[in-house]
Amino acid sequence: QVQLVESGGGSVQPGGSLRLSCAASGIIFSWYNINWYRQAPGKQRVLVATITTDSSTNYADSVQGRFTISRDNAKNTVYLQMNSLKPEDTAVYYCYAKNVVIPQDYWGQGTQVTVSS
Repeated sequence: QVQLVESGGGSVQPGGSLRLSCAASGIIFSWYNINWYRQAPGKQRVLVATITTDSSTNYADSVQGRFTISRDNAKNTVYLQMNSLKPEDTAVYYCYAKNVVIPQDYWGQGTQVTVSS
């Protein structure tokens, strides 16, 4: 059974930090590019950050320089370190795993991040 479980969300004041985790089970983790998406109320889900199987990273312009994605293949976990948070970062954050060998992908259930004073 494949599972992607996000954790680490919560409420924080503007300028604060959070670290999200995405723990995978049931897959060969090193075969997957991992993406973080977010969806704000009433808006479409958008890509925030990507880390490839060889740990190359890419970020949306809106989070460049503030967010850092990393992976620990030994722990089957990807992290999203979010610094200098802004109210516009408020959203449900989702983890998405895409296999680079076969057409197979999975979504996590999401974790809420709220940035408010």
